[in-house]
Amino acid sequence: MADIRFLDHLAATLAQIEADGLMKRERLIAGAQGAHVVVAGRKMLNLCANNYLGLADDPRLIAAAKAAMDSHGYGMASVRFICGTQDLHRQVETRLAGFLGMEDAILFAACFDANGGLFEPLLGEEDAIVSDSLNHASIIDGIRLCKARRYRFQNGDMDDLETQVKAARAAGARFVMIATDGVFSMDGYLADLREIDRIAKAYDCLTMVDDCHATGFIGPEGRGTPARAGVKVDILTGTLGKALGGALGGYIAGPQAVVDLLRQRARPYLFSNALPPAVLGAAVAALEIVAGADDLRAALLRNAAQWRAGLSAAGFSLLPGEHPIIPVMMGEAPKAQAFQRALEARGVMVSAFFYPVVPQGRARIRTQMNARLTPEDLDFALAAFQAAGRETGVL
Repeated sequence: MADIRFLDHLAATLAQIEADGLMKRERLIAGAQGAHVVVAGRKMLNLCANNYLGLADDPRLIAAAKAAMDSHGYGMASVRFICGTQDLHRQVETRLAGFLGMEDAILFAACFDANGGLFEPLLGEEDAIVSDSLNHASIIDGIRLCKARRYRFQNGDMDDLETQVKAARAAGARFVMIATDGVFSMDGYLADLREIDRIAKAYDCLTMVDDCHATGFIGPEGRGTPARAGVKVDILTGTLGKALGGALGGYIAGPQAVVDLLRQRARPYLFSNALPPAVLGAAVAALEIVAGADDLRAALLRNAAQWRAGLSAAGFSLLPGEHPIIPVMMGEAPKAQAFQRALEARGVMVSAFFYPVVPQGRARIRTQMNARLTPEDLDFALAAFQAAGRETGVL
């Protein structure tokens, strides 16, 4: 039995989290993820999912997942190199690589695992990684596991990036990799990949981009932030768990030698079960849909523009941007949580984000658009936001 002092310590920590207004709670959804969900028996308008193209409950993906289970079974019961690789795994990897313009791709259980397993096999203590200060936790953890020297530049500050790259070069680094999110998910900001590409070429650096919040709906044919910027990056990581169906699974796409070495050395790949057939079958269907989904991408952008304009006109404080992530700034965590509760009472599901996910004093409601939302849905949501704003003192 656990030491009672240890359990008391954990209880005290949890009590302090609650007292600080930082406790995160989960809501139980009955049924499928979608533009509308059922929570506690109530139908709610959903403005907080990463389901950008609305594919999470798409009948075509569900049918593909069922067909894959019929033909390939339920689960792999193994890691890939032992007895867990099927033709579906290679089919998804090949299609992803082709879609992203890369030589090959490798699948992981999640993009957190992909980023966590990326750096250690590729870079050593004689190398350096220059990382954006707002990069996702998975990139930060992956870099911590690597012996390469670490440099950090202020978010989006290209002068600071160049300064840090120069410092890495001056310290004699063999290889220098610049690592960045393509989209910074808490703010909806897009990385300046054109300038990053210029600096990388000027100082002979590798480039790595996490495109989780872009693949499928940003750039030409949804091919991501590098395609939008018109640049070629060395390594691209991403997920099947957002626009590409919303289930699970991550990937790394890049040069053949990178992928081949990761198959030999990336620990999350070597020691995690292979993705199940249902996820793979649906991923194939999602990639086919996304390649021709200009209509969904256009609807998503229209919704984002309508929503941003409505919130601005109502007097809410927004972070600037063009991404379907549209944060509504609240300031302190208790106010964000009160606003969330007021919206839920009016039939709108959102999520409050606060420390440690974002800095102290920068709590927000991160709203996210979905191609399946209708203009009427957004009008309903805006009325709820205005009423909640008046109730909580945000407006």
